[in-house]
Amino acid sequence: MDGDGYSIVTGQVRTFHTADYVVLAATLTVSAGIGFFYAVKDRNNVSTSEFLLGGRKMHVIPIAMSLLVTFLSALTILGTPAEVYTYNSMFWWICVGFVLATVGAVRVFIPFFYRLGTTSVFEYLEMRFGRSVRFIVSLLFVIQIMLYMSFVLYAPCLALSAVTGLSLWGSVLSVGVVATMYTALGGMKAVVWTDTFQAFIILAGLFAILIRGSAVVGGFDKAWMIADKRSRIVFHDFDTDPTTRHSFWSLVVGGGFMWMSLYGVNQAQVQRALSCRSITKAQIALVLNTVFLIIVISMCCMIGIVMYAFYSDCHPVKFNNLISRTDQTLPLLVMDILGVYPGIPGMFVSSLLSGSLSSISSGLNAISAVVPGDLIKPWCCSHISDRSSTIMSKVIVALSGSIIMLLCFVVSRMGTLLQAAAAATSLLNGPIFGIFVLGMFFPWANTKGAIVGSITSVAFMAWIGVGAFVHRTASSVRSPIFTHGCNWNVTMDTNNTVPMTTASTVLESNVTTLAMTTDASSSVFLPLYSLSYMYYTPTAMAVLVLVGLGTSLLTGPRQPSTLDPRLISPLFDRLFPCLPEMLLKPLRCGVDHGLDTQGYNVASVLSGDDSSFGKAIRTQADTSAADKGLTLLHTYS
Repeated sequence: MDGDGYSIVTGQVRTFHTADYVVLAATLTVSAGIGFFYAVKDRNNVSTSEFLLGGRKMHVIPIAMSLLVTFLSALTILGTPAEVYTYNSMFWWICVGFVLATVGAVRVFIPFFYRLGTTSVFEYLEMRFGRSVRFIVSLLFVIQIMLYMSFVLYAPCLALSAVTGLSLWGSVLSVGVVATMYTALGGMKAVVWTDTFQAFIILAGLFAILIRGSAVVGGFDKAWMIADKRSRIVFHDFDTDPTTRHSFWSLVVGGGFMWMSLYGVNQAQVQRALSCRSITKAQIALVLNTVFLIIVISMCCMIGIVMYAFYSDCHPVKFNNLISRTDQTLPLLVMDILGVYPGIPGMFVSSLLSGSLSSISSGLNAISAVVPGDLIKPWCCSHISDRSSTIMSKVIVALSGSIIMLLCFVVSRMGTLLQAAAAATSLLNGPIFGIFVLGMFFPWANTKGAIVGSITSVAFMAWIGVGAFVHRTASSVRSPIFTHGCNWNVTMDTNNTVPMTTASTVLESNVTTLAMTTDASSSVFLPLYSLSYMYYTPTAMAVLVLVGLGTSLLTGPRQPSTLDPRLISPLFDRLFPCLPEMLLKPLRCGVDHGLDTQGYNVASVLSGDDSSFGKAIRTQADTSAADKGLTLLHTYS
């Protein structure tokens, strides 16, 4: 390989080859083509169940892949290596949080919603608290998911502009239009199968970067050694201070709750689980998704280590302005180490596009279920035909896609993409998760408590978010960077590896430490504004539950015996089924799940597909659990 192609050698950034544009165009064409295929294939089927849930007959593997890439976006692919490069490897602990989140979703949330038989998770809130709560929380979800998707759309377009010279906003428009088009045309089936295709593109791109990057720096073990000497390999931060940005506790506990909210009550994820043939298949899909997610995050962290080893003596953002922000470091690395191979950089950018296309399409598909079902039909148009409802969903997809593209202008003004996206979405994600926790696990909560708790939680998190932005607080200092090795006269050795200077030879004048700006204000609220963004979800949830329960107790709590047992989750029965009955009974808080569980057991056996039995379960919500179980047993025995 000609060493003159390396930016740390020449100070120049490579550009795309014709083959790279071909690969990129092929990715977009295949994604759009899948949408057209299902639009033609299902042109005579205008059922909303078919459009939103794929007829509840989707297979495990594509659903697992779709779950994987719904929130595995370009933010993850760009942001995780940049996190390790800029700070250290502590973020790797988030994988433990994934496991805890999966256990909660598989054992508690997914079975609960699947047996409830709803299309939108927000239907539950109307059953539990009334129409007004359903409307408020549905609106919060739409705002949250659209804000998140604007981050997801902007990130790969930023990478495209950095490595190809294409117009940033032209890229935003192209990617946004393709995602919106195939989602509106093909519905759930197009989204799931496109996600599956895109998942393999993502994995191929990451493998190519990791393998070639390790070879260029002299092996992954050498990359690890260089990163370790420069304080990038850190796993021992067990600080319990909630203002510590990334510690073991913030990533495992805070991250666990954040991802549990995504797996357990987020419409985009639950909608995929509900499209499976049975609860068991939905649970298997979620477990497979977690395995793949841990693999992908681990590869991204390893790429971050390799990336730091490559640029350890020549920080490209600081020196000569090769790139403008650390989120562009990975695209720069790709062009440096793979730019000589036509088509390979195109595969990387395709993986970025695939991550964003999948997340955007999944979010749009969720919005197409929530807006008509939760925000429009409960107040008007409740008697429109199934065909008209499907058309409405498609129009909403088109409008939502347009709004997301406009929101990218706001996103472009924010800082580091990974943290900004997580912080912005968690501000609303926590209150949404909290309202479901309040309803499912606390039978005394009433409607007034739910409304007051929701408003208080959102206001509290908005206060923290605005305060953190205004005061620019942070408790973590970025690891040191070096620029002494930026010598454009250096040549490659015979093994095509980059000469590295050990940390011991670095002069103090060559070291630059990027510290986050901290407001010197003596405000008593400064520690609150410094709260780690990883704790936003559990904090918002705790505020909502505490305020909601307090308000309910003051205004007259619900009597557990008067509630439909389907609306309360037997949490301890699900998590600790081996406990003796003498302990489990008081933990059910006065809700009798016995006969209700019997009826559900029948459902779990016979409602694997969209049979008449499964439909019967969903149409008997107004009968008691005992009558329902006995009637269905008699009918289908």
